[in-house]
Amino acid sequence: MVYLTSWKVFFEAAQKLYNENPNKTRYVMKYRHCDGKLVLKVTDDQTCLKYKASHAQVLKKIEKLNNLFLRSATEKLNK
Repeated sequence: MVYLTSWKVFFEAAQKLYNENPNKTRYVMKYRHCDGKLVLKVTDDQTCLKYKASHAQVLKKIEKLNNLFLRSATEKLNK
């Protein structure tokens, strides 16, 4: 699996993937203590996007990604 190296590319691709198929898209966040890295994964079972970074480096950016998924999920529930 290839990791995307640019946060901007990862975020835009994740947003596009979610908008195309919101019912199948999943988002996983995992901290790898042995590496000291945070791994983010967005997938719809056909396309898999991964991003790896140091924990402190992307904390505010991760919040933006979480808000994207949570806002979209709650909008679907309210409809």
